[in-house]
Amino acid sequence: MKLASLKTGDRDGALLVVSKDLSRAALVPQIVKTMQKAIENWVSIQPSLSKIYEQLNANTSSEAFDLDVSKLESPFPRSYQFLDGSVYLHHMEKARKARGAEMPPNYKTEPLMYQGLSDRFCGPEETMVFPEATLEPDYEAEVAIVVDDVPMGTTKTDAGKHIKLVMLLNDYTLRALTKTELPKGFGFLQAKPTSAFSPVAVTLDELGDVWDGEKLHLPLISGINGMRMGQPNTGQDMFFTYLDLIEHACRTRSLSAGTIIGAGSVTNQDEASGFGCVAEARIHEQMVHGKASTPFLKNGDEVYIEMLDDHGRSIFGAIRQKIKTV
Repeated sequence: MKLASLKTGDRDGALLVVSKDLSRAALVPQIVKTMQKAIENWVSIQPSLSKIYEQLNANTSSEAFDLDVSKLESPFPRSYQFLDGSVYLHHMEKARKARGAEMPPNYKTEPLMYQGLSDRFCGPEETMVFPEATLEPDYEAEVAIVVDDVPMGTTKTDAGKHIKLVMLLNDYTLRALTKTELPKGFGFLQAKPTSAFSPVAVTLDELGDVWDGEKLHLPLISGINGMRMGQPNTGQDMFFTYLDLIEHACRTRSLSAGTIIGAGSVTNQDEASGFGCVAEARIHEQMVHGKASTPFLKNGDEVYIEMLDDHGRSIFGAIRQKIKTV
């Protein structure tokens, strides 16, 4: 099943069920009005939403209309909690090397995670505004999960049953500010503006065999201004899985339904797969050529992130965002 949120002028939008091919959609106020309400009542309303989904795919829904991605919010226009890990250690190692920082001593025994801004997310085709280009804006191509209510102390063994939805994520970073914020030892604030998510969130059954219960195994395509930056496989070189991230996040607190958990910028050891952010490309260029040449994001650039199935069909729709600096 594929779900989205339509812009309505209200902060939480209106829940849409979207056809498998992303061409048609239907509002479902008679079942549930918003994505947040859906995830909070998932067990009771999921069967009804699935029936609408079947009708859309069979083209028998009288309420269906053509989907216009430009009119969509993030699947969750806002969330009670957004957590982002860094489980592709190759990315973490390179990013820290670039700013002259040492790796934390326990980075291979405990996932690195921060709590990010979640009171408002960008829509998949909404312009992303940065205060100035000198802050070195960068994108990070990621995959995120959405959980239902997770009790405090849930172990990795039981974590999987709480994953209900999967989305693509663009976790923007202002690289110039990470150099000054992180050495303070108190985490991100200004360096992490709002994030953007794919047009739709999908249930695990939509992913089939490429979801192994802990992680997703497909290339994540990203680029700038139509030029591909990379297509690293999300299942390769993932040191901690989503189950590890859930267990880590709920060690001392419960997680409310609708909590979003990212896994960090996707990167593979094999650099032939390219890069999932500008910073990695620049580090590679510095190492190989002695000078970084790929610029950070600037006014007018367009970032895209997408994932295709084995038949070349878009699973989540594409994040396509113009960049604006003011």
